[in-house]
Amino acid sequence: MSGRPEREVVVVTGASAGVGRAIAHAFARRGCRIGLLARGEAGLAEAQREVERLGGQALVLPTDVADHAAVEAAAAAVEDEYGPIDVWVNDAMATVFARFVDVEPEEFRRATEVTYLGAVHGTRAALRRMIPRDRGTIVQVGSALSYRAIPLQSAYCGAKFALRGFTDSVRTELMHDGSKVWISMVQLPAVNTPQFSWCRTRLPDHPQPVPPIYQPELPAEAVYWAAHHHRRELDVGFSAVKAILGNKLMPRVADWYLARSGFRSQQIAGVPVGERPDNLFVPVPELASTHGIFDSRSRGRSLQLALATRAPLLPAALLGSAAALGLLRALR
Repeated sequence: MSGRPEREVVVVTGASAGVGRAIAHAFARRGCRIGLLARGEAGLAEAQREVERLGGQALVLPTDVADHAAVEAAAAAVEDEYGPIDVWVNDAMATVFARFVDVEPEEFRRATEVTYLGAVHGTRAALRRMIPRDRGTIVQVGSALSYRAIPLQSAYCGAKFALRGFTDSVRTELMHDGSKVWISMVQLPAVNTPQFSWCRTRLPDHPQPVPPIYQPELPAEAVYWAAHHHRRELDVGFSAVKAILGNKLMPRVADWYLARSGFRSQQIAGVPVGERPDNLFVPVPELASTHGIFDSRSRGRSLQLALATRAPLLPAALLGSAAALGLLRALR
């Protein structure tokens, strides 16, 4: 998009760690003014220092995104400090690694309220300000799991499916009104973040992202790109494309494959979880960081993303064909 201000005003939820913190870094490198929202004050304070070292400005706003009044108050504070919000990024998430029957109702509700309703509250706060001005962009941080659900993450998958449906609905309402406010969704692959060290889990072994794993800086750059281009959705990594297209082409094969491999692939074999704190209801400040524990196994680049953000039509056709071939091989 042309004509954007030199120092954009940006809000990032889930900014104390992981992809959210990396997103704050990405905007900071462009000199943006950023409202940092999350529950963990220690992680937010460190993120603020990093943003300022990178050339941006940051306002720390301890916020539980499951509380719509708190999100509204944070949005007002950002505009009081920095002026009109140009970009709002909904990234906050929570999850429980367990079979659905082993997840307590209050745990499922909490994961849903943070991951889904947190984005709904953020979108509402952003639109209340953007629609009257007829400008602004909202970016939802989604997942390939918003198209292809996997075992042991029913709450998270359900929330991401809901977020995609909600986003599509709001987008069409904005289009109907002829609004210049844009809403986009970035679908992530497996990412090396602290969530696997602080999520609530009932698995026997330590949770892990399903390989291939990417460093959080890659989706962060994708979010920045999506915030400045009118792309409806942007997929990150060939693995995300394969999961999305594969499920559209052969959903029953995907069910069969995940039933066989999905439990094993989400655990580090031989590394018991043991007793540990989790961040479902309260922050775990000592684990707040941008990267998780999988640096040695994570990728920092994606040819798919490079192609998708430069020449989107040809790569989409090529990747679709490759995904179909990959599924056929798996079926054999």
